[in-house]
Amino acid sequence: MPDLALERECDGIVCGIDEAGRGPLAGPVVAAAVIIDAVRMPHGLRRQIDDSKKLRREAREDYAARLWSCARIGIGAASVGEIDRINILQASLLAMRRALEALPAVPHWALVDGNVTPQLPCRTRTVVGGDALSLSIAAASIIAKVTRDRLMRALACRYPGYGWETNVGYATEEHRAGLLALGPTRHHRLSFAPVQLSLVFESNPNESH
Repeated sequence: MPDLALERECDGIVCGIDEAGRGPLAGPVVAAAVIIDAVRMPHGLRRQIDDSKKLRREAREDYAARLWSCARIGIGAASVGEIDRINILQASLLAMRRALEALPAVPHWALVDGNVTPQLPCRTRTVVGGDALSLSIAAASIIAKVTRDRLMRALACRYPGYGWETNVGYATEEHRAGLLALGPTRHHRLSFAPVQLSLVFESNPNESH
């Protein structure tokens, strides 16, 4: 389970940063930066927080709601247009920088999930598999995923037929079938191969929405 060991190795204020949504065919990539208040965080919540991918949806949403009362949180995103223009890796790093800039205070250190360093106005340490090691990164992974999933479920009401209410934009069989039948929407990543392939078979009836 993640803990605060890595945070204690850094001096000053430390935030954890993680993103959600690098792999989907649609929607933005969303990042979160989280500075945990260890004094205010309930011990029960500290023991429950884990990599968001290991948690059930109900648990993620519960923990995300509770984190707002014991952490300082910043959220950033990069749009589909930015993903297509600068590529998904650079867009993810951009979302991370925006998340840190959205914090109420600039931290002295940022622990970043992964092995690529974003350009941040503080000292940075990348941590491969960080959401399983650092409590701050794990918290950021929860906030980022819950935020992005809610956005995609809201978009599902406007764009039925792609299954976003359950797949939140990932390349499931239902989503691919929707792409072939309906074509891509303005929220699809046109630089991703499955979306490009759908353009060969179908014009875009949703472009005006």
